[in-house]
Amino acid sequence: RHTETAPLPSYDEVLVCTPNTEEEEVELLVRRALFPGSQDQKIYCLLGADRLVYKVSKQLESHFFRLVHSSSIPNYRFIIFCNAKAHNSYVITAFDAYKMTFPCYSKAEIQTYLKMHLKVPSRTAPVAQAFEEPYQQNVKFVFSERAGMGK
Repeated sequence: RHTETAPLPSYDEVLVCTPNTEEEEVELLVRRALFPGSQDQKIYCLLGADRLVYKVSKQLESHFFRLVHSSSIPNYRFIIFCNAKAHNSYVITAFDAYKMTFPCYSKAEIQTYLKMHLKVPSRTAPVAQAFEEPYQQNVKFVFSERAGMGK
């Protein structure tokens, strides 16, 4: 459901996938989405899941369907984002029955949404000040070699 007031996802709701993403990282996100007590209105997302290597893709499928069948959560929120042009992706094939096409939003609509949600509250020191750069940004991505290390 599209709403301009919906918040951006938090760090624990999103996993950005690369060919180096490990099975444990994927399993952790699936468990967060499908375990009882994890349904506090969060929407868990795998971004770029088509970039997962075959072994991790197979494990994603296995963990997901095992947990769906054993879980008592009827209304979980778990989204897998893939490149529509990645036809050779195992993830796309494995989850084909659940495939949906999202509406396209204009660049202006996306920019307006992000500007509204990426504002630093007044009288708050933005995290961007921790980085010594000539321009101030409200968002920084920090990648870690180790998942779950509070980054």
